[in-house]
Amino acid sequence: MERRVVITTESAISPIGRSKKEIMNSLIKGISGVKKIRDDGLLSAYINSGVYGTIDYDIEYDFERKYRKTMGPVSFYACQVAKEVIEKSGLPKDFITSGRLGVAFGSTHGSPTVQRAIYEKFFSGSKEGFSKIGAVDYLKSMVHTTAVNITKMFGITGRVISSCTACTTSSQSIGYGYEAVKFGLQDAMLCGGADEYDTTTVAVFDNLLACSVEFNDTPHLTPRPFDVKRDGLVVGEGAGAVMLEEYEFAKKRGATILAEVIGFSCNNNGGDLILPNVKGIIQTIKAGLDSAKISPKDVDLVSAHATATKMGDVIEAQAIHTIYEDSPLITGLKSYMGHTMSSCGVLETIFTIYMMQEGIVAPTLNLDEIDKRCAMINHVTRLREQAIHIATIQNFAFGGVNTSLFLKKFQ
Repeated sequence: MERRVVITTESAISPIGRSKKEIMNSLIKGISGVKKIRDDGLLSAYINSGVYGTIDYDIEYDFERKYRKTMGPVSFYACQVAKEVIEKSGLPKDFITSGRLGVAFGSTHGSPTVQRAIYEKFFSGSKEGFSKIGAVDYLKSMVHTTAVNITKMFGITGRVISSCTACTTSSQSIGYGYEAVKFGLQDAMLCGGADEYDTTTVAVFDNLLACSVEFNDTPHLTPRPFDVKRDGLVVGEGAGAVMLEEYEFAKKRGATILAEVIGFSCNNNGGDLILPNVKGIIQTIKAGLDSAKISPKDVDLVSAHATATKMGDVIEAQAIHTIYEDSPLITGLKSYMGHTMSSCGVLETIFTIYMMQEGIVAPTLNLDEIDKRCAMINHVTRLREQAIHIATIQNFAFGGVNTSLFLKKFQ
């Protein structure tokens, strides 16, 4: 039997703030979280792109040493948002450890800063350097480090899903968590994603000529999704988590309900591992609509993937228009914080929930002149007061992975 699934709590560490108040202030006032890239003394001097979606505020971690010792920076982010979600949820300890709560959480590639340190020691050419590789270094850097550090800290014994599909990591986490609750495999799922600051991630996209380079002296003016002057994505850092619960379970315990998840789809383009594919995106959107049991005209808002790459935005606009024509409002939230990689899907989900609650739609930042190849959809270019009943969050990743998540305002 299919069950209803709702989101009851959320937490974000983002380049534009931590709390709903801070994030909404940035969205309403058009405040960018993109800053000049930090000088790490290693790669930054050789990278063309000089901008980054940066966490420039302190986060207080109150973790016991027995938990900290297996954490790299990405796990600190992940466990912090997980801690806040669990605390806000009010779920009792006996439920958290019962096996009826699971975790779906991931990152792009574990902790790259820890990985880099391991390689430096390994290739130092000395026994002394090799011996400095710590016994827990692998636990800090392995690709599922975020998920298992969360389970360790809170004693979670339910199923563990650790997606590591780059830009679709946390949207997959929410989607797979939704399916686990919907079909009775779990009563609740803690879902999300995180990525830490590291210039190796920037270097990869920079070498692919996919990064923004023209606004190094004015970082707040990039990225520019759908704009004629867009020149590439801006890599960012961050983390986000949401608690999914079966509706009757949440209702019975008096939980606050933020939104309902009504549909999810995920597919692969089955071809090129880098270039987006309009047919693949269209297929994903259609499958998501079928999962939600709604028609395109029912959708009020599309949170587009909108990375500000030259062809990515064009292909996404074509796919959106094919399905929706010019009906729903379109906004690109990466324009405020850059591409936060594994955390982008969950952060965009959280921001969308905030906008649904407040009855506003934040515009795509820096969209001053719409590229005529992207002009066939209904771009939001100024702050809009708008009731949003159904919204969708779209994400696409290297490897040809596409996701489409559908939310409904809870009434």
